[in-house]
Amino acid sequence: MYQNQLLDAYKEAKNYIQDKQIAADLGIPTSRMSEMRKGKRYLSDSEAIFLAENSDINTHEALIFLAADKAKTDKAQKIWADITAKLSSQGLAGLTFGFTGFLALSLYFPQCAL
Repeated sequence: MYQNQLLDAYKEAKNYIQDKQIAADLGIPTSRMSEMRKGKRYLSDSEAIFLAENSDINTHEALIFLAADKAKTDKAQKIWADITAKLSSQGLAGLTFGFTGFLALSLYFPQCAL
């Protein structure tokens, strides 16, 4: 589960020993942290971004892999597994560049149509 890797990376970056230290930084109860570790509850997007930024992990990667963790159906899990495998093999930098270019173009064309 990616969220455990993200939590561990944050714990290591902060030299923390216990998960309750992470919970304090996130402002959540330690029981919620335990549920996250067991996969019963997931990090919110803002929590994942906070952890990634403070662990020197790409925030795009964190959100993509967290979304893959949250997939509920078998079909969605397989699709996310394909996406994350492709991202891992191609590197996330290319994906980020591609999204940035796509967004720039999509913002430009509607303005021309007006």
